[in-house]
Amino acid sequence: MSEAFTTRVIHVPTGSLESVHDLTSACEDFLHGVAHGRDGLLNVFVPHATAGVVLIEVGAGSDRDLLAALHNLLPPDDRWQHRHGSPGHGRDHVLPAIVAPHATLPVIGGRLELGTWQSVCLLDTNRDNPDRQVRLSFLG
Repeated sequence: MSEAFTTRVIHVPTGSLESVHDLTSACEDFLHGVAHGRDGLLNVFVPHATAGVVLIEVGAGSDRDLLAALHNLLPPDDRWQHRHGSPGHGRDHVLPAIVAPHATLPVIGGRLELGTWQSVCLLDTNRDNPDRQVRLSFLG
C-alpha cells in the first residue's frame, strides 16, 4: 500500500445507551503517526448499518440536543417495519440515511483542520450493539 494512503480500524465501546462518542483525539493520534506534516484528507467511516459520523460541539449540551432531536424525528416505538432487536430498533436502521456513516475532513500540515467548536463524533442510537468499529483513512 502506498505511503500516501494509510488506514486503521479503531474499536469504540459504546455501551447500551444512545450516545455521541468524541473521536477527535483518536483522529489526531492517528494523523500524528501517519500524516508526517502532509496535507491531505482524513476519512472517518463507520461500517455499521445503525450508526453515523457527525461534526458537533461536545460538552456544552449539543450532543444531548442531537440525541433528543433524533428521538423526536425517529421515535423508538413500534411503527418501524424492521423489527428485530430492542423495541423501536428499526429507527436505528433509518439513521444512516439521515446521518451519514462517514465524513471526509481536511488535513493541513499533518493536523486535522476543524472549526473552533467542531469535534468528530460517532453517533450510535443502537442499544443492541455495545461495540463499534471506526475506520480512519488518511490520503495525502
